[in-house]
Amino acid sequence: MSWQIYQKGFKAYLQLEKSLSANTIENYLRDVAKLEQYLASINDLGQPKTIQLKQLRDFVKYIAELGLEPSSQARIVSGVKAFFNFLLQEDEIQKNPAELLQSPKLKRALPSVLDVHEIDAMAAQINMSKDEGLRNRTILETMFSCGLRVSEAVGLEQTHIHEEEEYIKVKGKGNKERLVPISKTALYWINLYRKEQRNHMTPKPGCNDILFLNRRGGKLTRVMIFYILKDLAQKAGIEKNISPHTLRHSFATALVEAGADLRAVQQMLGHESITTTEIYTHLDREYLREVVQTFHPRSKV
Repeated sequence: MSWQIYQKGFKAYLQLEKSLSANTIENYLRDVAKLEQYLASINDLGQPKTIQLKQLRDFVKYIAELGLEPSSQARIVSGVKAFFNFLLQEDEIQKNPAELLQSPKLKRALPSVLDVHEIDAMAAQINMSKDEGLRNRTILETMFSCGLRVSEAVGLEQTHIHEEEEYIKVKGKGNKERLVPISKTALYWINLYRKEQRNHMTPKPGCNDILFLNRRGGKLTRVMIFYILKDLAQKAGIEKNISPHTLRHSFATALVEAGADLRAVQQMLGHESITTTEIYTHLDREYLREVVQTFHPRSKV
């Protein structure tokens, strides 16, 4: 059986069983193609079912020597591991040669976060006399209130807003749904936006239930929200590297610093693994360290 047939089956497995996004699937297929190209270049291609751990380790060494960033190397290794897990599940191999394959160690960078004063400063820069002003304020408040990914914000549906219970239903990665509490402040802006603007618009086909629309009644893009937030941060004089994900980090950091249970934060963020959420305990420790260095009398040399 050729590599192409295996990769076709791998693609179907990622789509149907893993429900991964199109971008993630494309990346995984590209990672496997890199392995195939490497083995062909050293005249050691063979069949996927004959691959051994040594060949995979040589491949990892090869991509490291190409000068790729450790994060890129780790992602390629992740794609290769997923491929051999697929072969194992399909009984194409009896032992997974990638099981002991190690990824390069990554230094986990702490993301930029905004405090409530900086969020307020960004909100103050919104020109409410413009048509998009009310919508942009609502986007800012909703993303900060609920810790939404940008894809979740652009796909937020009106019927998924449960005002009386103060919850919203969010469609996350792989179309997995979760319930997230929403603040009274965010609900206030959502209701005002719908009353003053959203209910008077003519949505394009397929966008009838989408909350945030562009001027033509279509769905907002993720890039558009990126530019909106970047512009507001710049006007507010915030020099941090701001993206839509910054609001998500800020949401989680505010909860952890206030003493929220990490499992609860994990559930609200929609993280599959608690280890992903644990970065916010590092942020919390960093914050506490800065407080001590700034205010403790013995911190000055």
